[in-house]
Amino acid sequence: MIRRSILAVALSLLTVAALAQTATQPPAATPPAAAPAASNAKSELTLAKFQKRREKAVMAADTDGDGKISLLEWEAFQAKRNVKGDAAKSFARIDSNHDGFIDRAELDAFFAKRFARLDKNGDGVLTADEMSGHKSAPKPEQ
Repeated sequence: MIRRSILAVALSLLTVAALAQTATQPPAATPPAAAPAASNAKSELTLAKFQKRREKAVMAADTDGDGKISLLEWEAFQAKRNVKGDAAKSFARIDSNHDGFIDRAELDAFFAKRFARLDKNGDGVLTADEMSGHKSAPKPEQ
């Protein structure tokens, strides 16, 4: 009787071990056909993502942390980035309410206009071919 109990316990342990092993195996690899779609999604950019990326980069000019960019901060930011052209003119283009500061709402409006110009087919998503001439376009492999 003890032999049967030991045999039953041993078989139970083997079964549990086998089940645990199959439950912890990593999921199957993604089929190759799905890979291009994933890489294509990375190169597509929605308006929200476009605005968020650009706003994050531009708000680095807000050196005093008050949530808005003054002309002096903008000029220093443009000089640091070696931007060609008149910083005061680019500041005036973005400062739509002409209060002497660029805030997040003005940045969102400015980047929405830029996005609309780049979005040639008007589908609300920038693809790699639409961004090819833009400075945020992916760089070709060398």
